[in-house]
Amino acid sequence: MSVPGPAVRTHLGIDQRLCGRPVEVGEGSAVVAFEALPEMAADERGLVHGGFVFGLADHAAMLAVNHPHVVLGSAEVRFLKPVTVGERLEARAAVEETDGRKSRVRVEVLRPRPGETAAEAVMAGSFVCFTLEHPVLDVLDGGGKR
Repeated sequence: MSVPGPAVRTHLGIDQRLCGRPVEVGEGSAVVAFEALPEMAADERGLVHGGFVFGLADHAAMLAVNHPHVVLGSAEVRFLKPVTVGERLEARAAVEETDGRKSRVRVEVLRPRPGETAAEAVMAGSFVCFTLEHPVLDVLDGGGKR
């Protein structure tokens, strides 16, 4: 898959149906989008579980850093509006600060409104990401052996 900007270098095996499809990847920024699927519903009315919205935001943060061994250290987020099945969401991420291997990434998840130029924010937050020299499973257990 080709997206505008630098080549995607991380999270290559992620299920884009559940965590979003890269729309744009730039130096220190990314846009990732998905349509909320019926499998994401938490109830009979189609309320989407916040974990899926978080996953979209996290995927955007990882792509904004775009290092093969980037991992999430922490996140502080606010859920602002509910999301329902069938809605299209777009996560916009931008690296705000990098200090060595640590990056702080600001992410906003938006719900575009048909016929309107402004999109509605459904979630916003700050993600702390770390770039490692080796894959995290190698770092944790000496080579990924379990």
